[in-house]
Amino acid sequence: MEKVGEHIALDIVGTKKEYTPEFYEKLVYKIAKAAKVTVLKISKYKFEPQGFTLVALLAESHISFHTFPEKEIVSFDFFTCGKVSPKVSLDIIKDEMEHTNIIIKEFNRDTIDLYHDNYSSPGLKKSYVVNRVLENFKSKVGQYIEILDLKQFGKALFIDNEIQVAESDEHLYSSTFVNSGLNLNSNKEKAAIIGGGDGGVARECISQNFGFIDWYELDPEVVEVCDKHLSKIGEKATEKNSVKCVWGDAFESIKSVKDNTYDQIFLDLNDDQFCIDLAAKNMSSLERILKPKGVITAQVGSQDKKPKQVDNWLNVFNQTFGNTKLSRVYIPSFDCSWNFSSSINH
Repeated sequence: MEKVGEHIALDIVGTKKEYTPEFYEKLVYKIAKAAKVTVLKISKYKFEPQGFTLVALLAESHISFHTFPEKEIVSFDFFTCGKVSPKVSLDIIKDEMEHTNIIIKEFNRDTIDLYHDNYSSPGLKKSYVVNRVLENFKSKVGQYIEILDLKQFGKALFIDNEIQVAESDEHLYSSTFVNSGLNLNSNKEKAAIIGGGDGGVARECISQNFGFIDWYELDPEVVEVCDKHLSKIGEKATEKNSVKCVWGDAFESIKSVKDNTYDQIFLDLNDDQFCIDLAAKNMSSLERILKPKGVITAQVGSQDKKPKQVDNWLNVFNQTFGNTKLSRVYIPSFDCSWNFSSSINH
């Protein structure tokens, strides 16, 4: 990690008074003295009919004020590579300026990369700390694929900006997924996996001694990049004699599969509404290739964060099979519990 400085941004709310340009200039020098930084030059501009901007060039970076009288807000920004924290400006501004509250945002200006988690809830945003970006490309199928080395969770696969699996806790996901189906029917002659490009579900089926596994995967580039960087997850599942890989659109491919073929079907698609609708459209085909008393299991997302999405998945299973059982496991890299829905083909 290379640190180049510290940065603070303040939004001073409830400032009804419109201060003069001279006031802001004096305030800059007061803050500079407290922070032990050197003012090199100040540029300022007063707008008509209202509003004012000031930027102070420092030997150690910059200070700025931007006023929005119509909103009763003044925005302040202070970035410094000096030895004194820019946070010293907060007490000075509190004493000098009228306000109802001050919103504080602090930033460490360093080389640590923060990757926003798309699965954050509206009221709680979080990010992953990234050590290195190992892969970053768009596949021929059109998926945006990234392999990131995360500080806490090791190497992880992201597709379309959403985490799919991390090497530190992938076993929780895959083992719960496969065991959810086996708990309803222990027959393991033949399984189908639809999706699951990281190879975790395939590896788990192999370790559970399934006789034959048909693995339907849309995007071979996902499998290839995971073999390269996350080989401990898939353990070269594509090379096992019991595994047959079928590339392309799974729902087109299964049209040629005989009735009553599979003891278990594992549906490892995204948990979004598009994939829910896709599964619903093809559920009769899935039912056809599933043996009597066979089990279909899907990962359906998080009840904690997207309960409506999980309910929509459950409705699809209930409408086709008249039953569903929900399994649940906490996955640290997802920062929530994850759910799997299993239905018996009666």
